[in-house]
Amino acid sequence: MTRDYPALSHPPTGPNPCDRCLLRCNPAFLPVTTEELHIIEAFRTGTRAVEAGRPVIEEDRPSPQLYTIYSGWAFRYKTLSDGRRQILSFLLAGDFVGLQDEFAESHTHGVEAVTDVTLCSFARDRLWELFHGQPKLGYHITWLAAREEKMVDDNLVTAGRRNAAERVAMLLMHLYRRAERIGMAREGWVQFPFTQQHIADALGLSLVHTNKTLRRLQQLRLYKLDGGWLRILDPHALQTLGDYFERPLLPTPLI
Repeated sequence: MTRDYPALSHPPTGPNPCDRCLLRCNPAFLPVTTEELHIIEAFRTGTRAVEAGRPVIEEDRPSPQLYTIYSGWAFRYKTLSDGRRQILSFLLAGDFVGLQDEFAESHTHGVEAVTDVTLCSFARDRLWELFHGQPKLGYHITWLAAREEKMVDDNLVTAGRRNAAERVAMLLMHLYRRAERIGMAREGWVQFPFTQQHIADALGLSLVHTNKTLRRLQQLRLYKLDGGWLRILDPHALQTLGDYFERPLLPTPLI
């Protein structure tokens, strides 16, 4: 059977040196000066590849590294003692990972790869040096942390006040818009590698309730999900249902 969604183009095998970084050519990210680029390159300690389903940061161990995701999808999560998991946020290219632990007395979360991911690594113990010597880049990191906090706030509103259909609608629009912003859309489709369990763990719903809600919204022709690809068929209706009306997404810092 021939499907009507595009084939996934293969991501780069790994990050380039900062002056040849493909993400820095993307208008979704703020430009930096040549001096700032050299500082970021000096701050970077290397690169790392993580296979799908493997930990980027283990929940029960402190990480000496901070990361920028270069390609792929991942998520931050917390696990209760009985094994129940809450997904705190989904992560994709350009997101800065691991900063929360800098201000916590113990390890606060884990990060797991959903697809194969590639990352740029930075030494956590040089973070103050970067803030002190490059206030503008320090502000960029603070901005990224504040954006992450806003996403967590939005997720709290979702879990506390939205019903199941509103939760799913909000999440689908949120992930689609984020992927679209960084150029991941192909003929109206974006890669969507998440299972119903991922969605349930992010929204605080049972797996059965998640399945029923997804099917109902798809029957209403609000979205289409096929072969790991997502297409929003009626953006206005889905946004209205989820009460999700983001302002135009501005270029963001890239560390």
